[in-house]
Amino acid sequence: MLLVIDAGNTNIVMAIHDGKGWRGDWRISTDAQRTSDEYAVWLMTLMRHCGLEPKSVTRAVIGIVVPAALYHLRRLCREWFEVEPMIASAELDWGFEIRSDSPTEVGADRLLNTLAAHHIYGGPLVVVDFGTATNFDVVDQDGNFIGGIISPGVNLSIEALHRAAARLPRIAIGRPQVVIGRSTVPAMRSGIFWGYVGMVEGLVARIRGELGVPIKVIATGGLAPLFAEGTAIFESIDPDLTLEGMRLLALRNSAPSLPKDWKRHSTGD
Repeated sequence: MLLVIDAGNTNIVMAIHDGKGWRGDWRISTDAQRTSDEYAVWLMTLMRHCGLEPKSVTRAVIGIVVPAALYHLRRLCREWFEVEPMIASAELDWGFEIRSDSPTEVGADRLLNTLAAHHIYGGPLVVVDFGTATNFDVVDQDGNFIGGIISPGVNLSIEALHRAAARLPRIAIGRPQVVIGRSTVPAMRSGIFWGYVGMVEGLVARIRGELGVPIKVIATGGLAPLFAEGTAIFESIDPDLTLEGMRLLALRNSAPSLPKDWKRHSTGD
């Protein structure tokens, strides 16, 4: 079975694929100081609750945008699953060109979304990923990553609004029933929700105009279903897009070997 680890700025998602489908996926808040043993206690408990044994994991892939968390995630794979994880990076075989001025600077999550989205939906397309940042990843007809847009994420905007304006409270995101807010909190909710809907629709329109061809629009990320309620621009909502990208990347590349000086962590088995 394949263990995939999607380490984002806000959450880390770990999931198991048995070759036929996803058997479970779980998330934990990102904390660069969390140790491999802490991850192991959390993950082993959840896996066994789903009837999955750690010894059944034979490969692992890590997609990470928080470099400080990599050390302990790699140790988790080595010590508790006895596998060397493949780290998603521009140097691997992606099956497409990374047409960026600085390919090594492109986040692994954006490349993984590109790989999975073109495999599932074809191209050209744009993936809108509602994460800590809101990313627009543009993919051409042949599946090549040709660039995109990075804007502040929804929760970052909410927090910035609260911190910068003393009289504005911290709010929860939700879809307002009307655009015009009659008091402070409804007005803020309208600005965040409809503001982001307008941003997505406007930027996608500009991408279409720049490319000059029809494109599909795919949404992913935790808040994608919420924002899909306010627009008809998305062809599909795919919450597992990044995980599927890691699965496909593992199929394209050979598994790395454990270091020769590696020693297995005692599990008491």
